[in-house]
This record gives sequence, structure tokens and C-alpha cells, in this order.
Amino acid sequence: MSVPSIVTVVGSGTMGPGIAAVFARAGSTVRVYDISEQALEMARTMSTMAEGVLEQLGGTKAAGGSISFHTDLAESLAGTNFVVEAIPEKLDLKKTVLADVEKNIGDEVIIATNTSGIPVTDIAEALTHPGRFIGMHWSNPPHVIPMIEVIPGKATDKKFVTELVDMVHGFGYEAVLEKEKPGFVENRVLYAILRECLALVDEGIISQKDLDICVRWGIGYKLAVVGPMRLLDMAGLDIYSSVATYLNADLSNRSDVSEFATDLVAQGKLGMKTSGGVFEYGEGDVAAKRGEIIKQFIAVRKALPAPLSPNQI
Repeated sequence: MSVPSIVTVVGSGTMGPGIAAVFARAGSTVRVYDISEQALEMARTMSTMAEGVLEQLGGTKAAGGSISFHTDLAESLAGTNFVVEAIPEKLDLKKTVLADVEKNIGDEVIIATNTSGIPVTDIAEALTHPGRFIGMHWSNPPHVIPMIEVIPGKATDKKFVTELVDMVHGFGYEAVLEKEKPGFVENRVLYAILRECLALVDEGIISQKDLDICVRWGIGYKLAVVGPMRLLDMAGLDIYSSVATYLNADLSNRSDVSEFATDLVAQGKLGMKTSGGVFEYGEGDVAAKRGEIIKQFIAVRKALPAPLSPNQI
């Protein structure tokens, strides 16, 4: 399947505007649906910002792309070729909304969910045609990180898996095909790293500032260029095996959440959204830091091999 001519993004929250901007740049007519006009107003601003970032990243911009915003679900789905669901991570809510979506589209229209970890098979239980339902997990921010996890459910038809992978390649992103596993691959790896980082801070081994510096210039710098499987070859599997025999047993394996994190949550310090979390943010700091991070994302992406080039690993 090439890039669809009409795409409906159901949900205009954190991910929806960026997803819409990617499809619009690829030439799709994109309709963003939400029940809240206020949410859509915010999405308009965010999608314009995302389009600006995509312009800075460069690359091909197809003719005809556009984004419109809707509070009428049927209107947003009329004649659509592809649906991306990006609503809050609540199973019952997803089931209810997607059942309504299915009533307004053709039987061959793919419905993709951007869930971060709810099993695709569980969500598909609400659908009459679960064969066309599939996981399409974008990484945040979706208009900057050119990789999408493709996760078929137990009932997903193989032809729709192939079509989705081809579509992702069509707008210039990498598609990685995975089997169902809670959290999917990207979040499982990320949360394993975060668990160990928080454990080290909990133990007083390192400050949060020094930990960020250590990871950014140590692990992060390497992994942006060399993936973990290639890194094993570079380091030597004999050396990895030798170190892992004693280090693995000492790594954090806790199944609950770090006290460092839970204490901050209990204090209402949730991060940038509350101007305080692991770090404190004064007036204007959050916007400045977000802008700085986006600039660095753009610079790093431009420095790396382009998505779909032969030297990705």
C-alpha cells in the first residue's frame, strides 16, 4: 500500500498532531478528529509546529497534503483510506471509539492503533473485522523520530501487515515488525534503562544531573550510531558474557516503581507539565528546553544515515 490519499487521525492529543503532519507532508489529506474543540485548537498549533520541524529536517514534500480538524466522527471518516487511533491509553475507551469508527468505514480500510503497550489482540475484540486491525506504535515526537513499530494481533490478516509496512516505507520511515509483547520492544528496552537509572539515583550512587550526562555521552552517543546487537559484535561476545556473569545479578530487578519517582508524583511534581519533577523549571524554562531538545533532535537526525538507507545497522 502506498501512502493513502485520505487519512483519519482519531485523537488529537500528544501524538496526533505530529502523526498528521507526517502524512500531510507525504501528500495525504489528513483529518484529525477529537470530541473537544479546545483540544483541536491546541492540535492546530502543534501540527503547525510539527510541519515547521519537518521543513527543517528537509526531504521530499509531496504535493496536495493538508490537515483539517473535526468534532464529527462520521465527517472525519467519510471516504477515508486509513485510520490511526491515538486516544488515551484506556482499553474500554479504545474499544468503544473503535467500534464507532468501524461503523463508518469500508471493510478493507486498515485501522491502526498507536497504543504504547495495550495488547492489540485485546483491543481488536471490539471489532467486527479484526483482521484489518494492527498496532502502529510511533515514537515521540512522531514527526522527528523516523521509526514505527508494526505489531499484528492474533487476528490480523498478513496482507494488511504487508500493506502497513509498505505505507511506512512510503513516507520514508523505518518499520520494525514485532510480535505482541506487553509494552512492545521500544518501551521494554527504555523502561529497563529507566529502572536501572532510577535505582542508581535511589541508592545515592549518582545525582540525576550526572546520570543524564553519563547516559547521553556514554550509552546514548554510542547507541545513536551502533545498535545493541551490533555493539555486542564490536565489544566481543566473550567480553560481554564474562561481564554479564557477575553484573546481571547486581542489576535492578524490582517489579514496583522507584521511590524517587513515586515521591515526586505524590508531591504533584510530574515533570515539565507542572514546571517541576526530576528537575525544576522557572518561568519560560520549559518552552526553552523543549525548543533546545527539538533542535538537537534535528541536528542528530541530519547527521545519521537517512531512514531506509542500507547502512542502518
